[in-house]
Amino acid sequence: MASQPYGWGLIGASTIAAEHMIGAIRSQPGHDVVCVASRSPARARDYAAAHGIARACDSVAGLLADPAVQAVYVSTTNERHRDDVLAAAAAGKHVLCEKPLALTLAEAREMAAACEAAGVVMATNHHLRNAATHRRIRQALREGAIGRPLFARVFHAVHLSAALRGWRIDNPAAGGGVTLDIAVHDTDTLRFILDAEPLEAVAMAQAPVMARQGLADGVMAVLRFDNGVLAQLHDAYTTPHAETGIEIHGERGSLIGRNVMTQHPAGEVILRDGAGERRLDVAHEDLYARGVAQFCAALRGAGPAAATAADGIRSLAAALAIAEACRSGQRVRIVQAQAGEAP
Repeated sequence: MASQPYGWGLIGASTIAAEHMIGAIRSQPGHDVVCVASRSPARARDYAAAHGIARACDSVAGLLADPAVQAVYVSTTNERHRDDVLAAAAAGKHVLCEKPLALTLAEAREMAAACEAAGVVMATNHHLRNAATHRRIRQALREGAIGRPLFARVFHAVHLSAALRGWRIDNPAAGGGVTLDIAVHDTDTLRFILDAEPLEAVAMAQAPVMARQGLADGVMAVLRFDNGVLAQLHDAYTTPHAETGIEIHGERGSLIGRNVMTQHPAGEVILRDGAGERRLDVAHEDLYARGVAQFCAALRGAGPAAATAADGIRSLAAALAIAEACRSGQRVRIVQAQAGEAP
């Protein structure tokens, strides 16, 4: 694949693409971003000029008609993911889609099925499982460093910057709110680290501080996993001075990731057991570049993407269960994988 140019199209002239994904794509030998689509012609042109992208389109159809585009990165607002991915599959383009894949499981499954039928690779951009810290915790668990895991805690309460608010805090139709934005990441990270699937959820949402239109900007949830682990999640947009982190507590010790629920290659991993507390070696690397590299490997048939379409579906199922538990006040069973959805 590196022997000839491999073109990517951006469906959505997004901040995340500008700050992380364009560089991640271009870090792969032979890969380049060759086209960007936005519903605003002026934004598409300005974005293309700012990032050295050869072509700007004012429609997804225009981008997909470009023969120089072999793969697309979808980072439109959540309610548009389904139509964008279905169009890409119909055009024979490989797809790396932002999380959450869709607003419903039915839509997410339709997207995955369309890509499979078209013979194109589809993956989910769950970047956190690419963090060196989370991979180190997973490795330590597999090596038995803390014995059987019993409990987990995720702290992912942050302060949403003004530049990122918009639809996240005032547009339910776009899939706004902290649960589909952040809790979906936490569930995916726990699935990856624990090698386990969540079975049920209980949760409460805080009365909104920043959000409007009935959206939640602060949530606490507990998930029960199929390996017996109980996991607590704290997600928020409203805490300017909180640290992020993840803890896994087992029969013989604890693994603690400090300042690791982040887009940046940062943080540390501590192992605490009967011998005391010590820092584990972590080789940091760009999370997005690693994820794109694994997607490119999947295009070559050299293994799965970091987070497959099935991973996106399963983590969405957990996030939707958390949202329903907040609404109902009841314990909610998480919809299990269907045939063919093995991650």
